[in-house]
Amino acid sequence: MAAPIESEIQHLKEEVINMWTLVRKQLQKAKNAIVNFDQDLAREVIVKEKRVNSYELKIDRDCEDIFALRTPVAVDLRFVLAVLKINYNLERIGDIAEGIAKYLINAGKPFSQNLLKQSKVLDMLDVSLSILDDALSAFENENTILARSIFQRDEYLDEININSTKFAKEYLQEHPEEIDELLYIYSTIRKIERVGDQTKNIAEEIIFYVEAKVLKHNNDLI
Repeated sequence: MAAPIESEIQHLKEEVINMWTLVRKQLQKAKNAIVNFDQDLAREVIVKEKRVNSYELKIDRDCEDIFALRTPVAVDLRFVLAVLKINYNLERIGDIAEGIAKYLINAGKPFSQNLLKQSKVLDMLDVSLSILDDALSAFENENTILARSIFQRDEYLDEININSTKFAKEYLQEHPEEIDELLYIYSTIRKIERVGDQTKNIAEEIIFYVEAKVLKHNNDLI
């Protein structure tokens, strides 16, 4: 006897949560590697990226099986559609964590505390981790209020990113000897801003499957 679709949906949800937890750890390790200039930890992030990719492929296959064998409708259909996109967003965040780790391995020396503080790169990572945690909680509990709270915090990441070019020019004038380190941090800021974008996309998908509302290109519903 075939398992009911509810059990397959629950299994799919558990797989996404497991992938989410791994991606979150990857981003946390990338941050820790920057703070402690731990290139071994950065290499660990790069190695573990293969596990993230494996999760993505498995979840994609499971979604395809549900479509082919179960023909989901209503909220089940929206959930599987949302999971397909969330799966992609999580994989992209995993790629970003790997990219940050690669920057660190290529860096020649530790980043100065002054650079880390003034660039706000660690603040960005903290906010990214926080909204990723809240997005997971919103996903687990179908909490669209919490999902919507992510949008405003993503704007904080956007603001730092927008101001990063001006910051880089001013910092380079005062600390020309740190040009290589500054370029790595500048590139890292760009990547972290994309973590915010991916997490915002995840929040939109949560609202889509819970409320049947499409938020993309429709700011009036946010």
